[in-house]
Amino acid sequence: MKWLKTTAVAACLGMLLVLLGGALVTKTESGMGCGKSWPLCHGQLIPSEIDTALIIELSHRVISGGVGLMVLLLSILAWKMVGHVREVKFLSFLAFFFLLMQGLIGAAAVKWGQSDFVLAMHFGISLVSFSAVLLLTIIIFEIDRKFDAQSLWIKKDFRIQIYMLTLYTLGVVYSGALVRHTYSSMACLNWPFCSNASPLDFASYGLGQWIQMGHRFAASIVVIWTLLIFKKAWKEYRHSSVMTNGWGIGSGLLILQVILGALLIVSYVHLGLALLHALVISLYVGLLSYFLLLSSRSSKNEKLTKKP
Repeated sequence: MKWLKTTAVAACLGMLLVLLGGALVTKTESGMGCGKSWPLCHGQLIPSEIDTALIIELSHRVISGGVGLMVLLLSILAWKMVGHVREVKFLSFLAFFFLLMQGLIGAAAVKWGQSDFVLAMHFGISLVSFSAVLLLTIIIFEIDRKFDAQSLWIKKDFRIQIYMLTLYTLGVVYSGALVRHTYSSMACLNWPFCSNASPLDFASYGLGQWIQMGHRFAASIVVIWTLLIFKKAWKEYRHSSVMTNGWGIGSGLLILQVILGALLIVSYVHLGLALLHALVISLYVGLLSYFLLLSSRSSKNEKLTKKP
């Protein structure tokens, strides 16, 4: 179990690097740093001419490849050693499959190009793989008796909200990625409105403004929804530190995300803030995935208790 836990933690951290690396490539417009050559750079194993864009793109490819092998190793080990746990085999498949899909989409974008709407899926697909790796890690530590959430029972109406919020959040993540890929980050120079002087001047909006403001509006719903769920968790599950602390952390992450979003506009999309923005939403989605796991277990336990 020691090697399995070490591999799981390393794969988790590696997936975060992949997510941040992808955001860095997009923000610095380094996607074509290696030209239209993949997996080599300009058709060379060691490029003769090196610039910043090449370093960023090639580093992202190397890290993604290394993490891909690590996730594959984790999937195989988890399948073999703890495959008797209900969720392990499915998560093992999910983790590697979506990471592989992410790599193939990236390769296709380099070789043949892709529309911005397709490229925006890239970050979301990586998030699914990260979430699967995170859940595998949690399960492995649970087995080693480091975590114990088995006794928690989440009611059906609460579970439905978690399912719906997760799906909606993935849509908001896609809209955020679309903002980056369509270069709409500075389409609106004010915050919270596109133009604070004329907040309802929708007639002047172009595509960039609609994408930017659509993302802001959709993101605000996630924040309000999460705060309402936190209030509900505090009221109905005050005895459960997993529920109260978990949704409290989620609320805090989203409030931080809103602040970062505003600072991005003020700072004209500072690179460090942009990467932190990507990190915070990744952690929030990881948290949601954990509550999905707990909801799935509660649903299973509920069905078992209803059996005659």
